[in-house]
Amino acid sequence: MYKNNFDRRLKKIVEAYEALIAKRNSLSENSNGVFSRYCNPVITAKHIPYFWKYDLDPKTNPLLMERFGMNATFNSGAIKFRGKYILLVRVEGTDRKSFFAIAESDNGIENFRFWNYPVSMPYTERDVNAYDMRLVAHEDGWIYGIFCTEKRDTSVPDSDQSSAVAQCGITRTKDLINWERLPDLVTPSPQQRNVVLHPEFVNGKYAFYTRPQDSFIDAGSGGGIGFGLAENIERSVIKEEIIIDHRVYHTISELKNGLGPAPIKTAEGWLHLAHGVRNTASGMRYTLYLFMTDLNDVTKIIYKPAGYFIAPEGEEYIGDVANVVFSNGWIVDDNGRILIYYASSDSRMHVAESSIQQLLDYVKNTPTDSFTSGGQVNTLKKIINKNLDLIDQQIQPVEVLK
Repeated sequence: MYKNNFDRRLKKIVEAYEALIAKRNSLSENSNGVFSRYCNPVITAKHIPYFWKYDLDPKTNPLLMERFGMNATFNSGAIKFRGKYILLVRVEGTDRKSFFAIAESDNGIENFRFWNYPVSMPYTERDVNAYDMRLVAHEDGWIYGIFCTEKRDTSVPDSDQSSAVAQCGITRTKDLINWERLPDLVTPSPQQRNVVLHPEFVNGKYAFYTRPQDSFIDAGSGGGIGFGLAENIERSVIKEEIIIDHRVYHTISELKNGLGPAPIKTAEGWLHLAHGVRNTASGMRYTLYLFMTDLNDVTKIIYKPAGYFIAPEGEEYIGDVANVVFSNGWIVDDNGRILIYYASSDSRMHVAESSIQQLLDYVKNTPTDSFTSGGQVNTLKKIINKNLDLIDQQIQPVEVLK
């Protein structure tokens, strides 16, 4: 009897898994013209292979129970590698520990399937939890994985089991299978999270975008997105950090901000995708925003639209950490299409589609933040006046509410 029940249950599990992997994805009909969301998440905890979660031996697991619980799949690095769209996913078990695993797709929008094994990362004793890897194909020929590594803060009393110390881990690979672990990044800041490696040398050195923090959660004196140079990637030391994108009162990034994936090089500048955090009555709200820096001076912002680029919408609001979108991966195709991979509420992965042309238009022509209510009204009045003049010229007569 147990054997029959086991076989029937396993058949249902496998069929449900394969149906999910094969599910088609389509663009949402609602778009603001800057980007379009795809309707379905691209990776969820249900996409994790069943042979990771279950002992498939009826002798040792006759009731076919889950033995290794999976909670979430989120905050994925991204790269196009050997013709495949690759996501290096942060997989979180029900025990709260995260690890890295690779999922691939032929078109980048659907049918993502995990490789048979998670990434065999050379972990160290300080890696109690490792997560949020950025994948960067550097001009030196290596693919680098820049990630957050954290451990308990031993300077606090034993009664405090939540305080942590975070630093930037560095690893590299040529094939996404064999990974070489390098020493953690050293900076003047007490803690580092959301560090990103620039894909090209700057003045012959390795360039890092940092997020200096006084503590694990609070930025404290950390002023925003930092930048620093290291002579040698094999022992990366930044002696000086400068802030290139500051936190500002009553904006989407008043509490903290950090860079997402590595910037994209365009003919007009470096496109950056970042996250901004503000506090609300219901907790922290994470949104995504864009800015552009100069081609020759990557620390100089030349365009920065006001407000957020992507914010949580619909089911994206709900999850382990509500009201959050976060991105550390995007992929540019040869035709200029950009696939933006973002996680919602620390639970699942989504994809949105845009293009170099659209994002250049967006960053260059969207008004900047005036930082005051009156300034925003003045900006809006200019747009309205221009459009009413156009309406008057094109449509006669027109009734407009005063």
